[in-house]
Amino acid sequence: MPLCRYRHNNKRRLLPLHPTAAGAIQDYRRLRDQVFPRPVSAALLVSAAGTRLLYYNVSLTFTRLTRRAGLAARPGGSRPRPHDLRHSFAVATLLDWCRDGGDIAVRMPLLSAYLGHADPAGTYWYYSDSRVIPTPASSCA
Repeated sequence: MPLCRYRHNNKRRLLPLHPTAAGAIQDYRRLRDQVFPRPVSAALLVSAAGTRLLYYNVSLTFTRLTRRAGLAARPGGSRPRPHDLRHSFAVATLLDWCRDGGDIAVRMPLLSAYLGHADPAGTYWYYSDSRVIPTPASSCA
């Protein structure tokens, strides 16, 4: 399985990638390197100017795309944000583990690594905050 070198908070980790994700990244890198043979930034994802992406610009683009897709604001008025994808990934992963009968406590360090958490204790928030993940005493079916 291909591995992704990931750096966050000056910590490096290797994370497994699905072959389709690795292929998409390779395709993007080839295209990026053709357009920017001497990139301004060492970042994987770059802007149309070849510079590191800024959160503000990513957020604006994300907002335009969610509006175009017809995604409505959640109750309370908050529109979808890029960070919501992270939350959805975490909750979906926990639900999958619950449904397949996996031991969440044993697997939690894996999810923590993907999310960049130093300690699985910080990842349990997704478990406790979710209204869709059954508690350990409940059925996961």
